[in-house]
Amino acid sequence: MSDLVLPDDATLLLVDDDAPFLNRLSRAMTARGFDVTAVASVAEAKARARSAPPAFAVVDLRLEDGDGLDVVRTLYAERPDCRVVMLTGYGNIATAVAAVKSGAVDYLSKPADADDVVKALLALPDAKPEPPENPMSADRVRWEHIQRVFELCNHNVSETARRLNMHRRTLQRILAKRAPR
Repeated sequence: MSDLVLPDDATLLLVDDDAPFLNRLSRAMTARGFDVTAVASVAEAKARARSAPPAFAVVDLRLEDGDGLDVVRTLYAERPDCRVVMLTGYGNIATAVAAVKSGAVDYLSKPADADDVVKALLALPDAKPEPPENPMSADRVRWEHIQRVFELCNHNVSETARRLNMHRRTLQRILAKRAPR
């Protein structure tokens, strides 16, 4: 990461409700030279964006008290040149498109590596991103997709199984297991 140079204003707002992940990313970004403010909710993030709009932000898409896209819209209303990267545990095309339409410069699936976050934040506007160093396995992508559909179906196993064209008992076995790596 030594080849990337931070601008004079390296203020960074991190927004994630996963406390261990937020702490790790906060320490990693501070070590890379950013002036980090870490918050865990949409309300805190919006308040911070209004009081001291950062130059950069890393925002989780789904937060306990709302939608990270609301934070992105507030950031751009307060500071149009803010560079935002969206993070989510539910990587799919629809949410990636929504994030980019809201103004995010990039979209990364969790768990995101700090170096990948820095590259995304500092990338030139027309630069093509490099493939990730450690992409999700096919099993993990499948598991993420199933979890996303399950959530969209309000945790209704029968409806999720129907939409995935999967037997209900097979789905129940998958849901009972831990996420693959």
